[in-house]
Amino acid sequence: MNLVSIRIITDDVARLVAFYERVTEVRASWLNEDFAELRGASATLAIGSTRTVALFAPGSAFPADNRSAIIEFLVDDVDSAYERLTGFVEDFVNEPTTMPWGNRALLFRDPDGNLVNLFTPVTPAAIEKFTRSRPHGSPR
Repeated sequence: MNLVSIRIITDDVARLVAFYERVTEVRASWLNEDFAELRGASATLAIGSTRTVALFAPGSAFPADNRSAIIEFLVDDVDSAYERLTGFVEDFVNEPTTMPWGNRALLFRDPDGNLVNLFTPVTPAAIEKFTRSRPHGSPR
């Protein structure tokens, strides 16, 4: 099994796509007005309108209702990302902090309240873990 995508359901696809394009510096691919994808080297962040929920199971997902998942992105320099996003991100949960497991992490909320973590491995063990787990030839 291979995790390929995380999908966020939202009432405002354009707003959330614009937010994640700015955060990730990745251009979204729009399939239609209700669905867009930001494709990374190892996974895709999909953003779908509440209108798409009925295609799966009506009432099975609700926008701006997540309080358990964190969307995480590996970045080259979390401190630089923090500087770049200051003034744009409205809800920082913490400033860059080195975690006990060796990642320097920045936690904030997207416009729908979903938690987003940008992190950079900084200890030798964390660096080794993410160097080993990256797909061959993928950017760091």
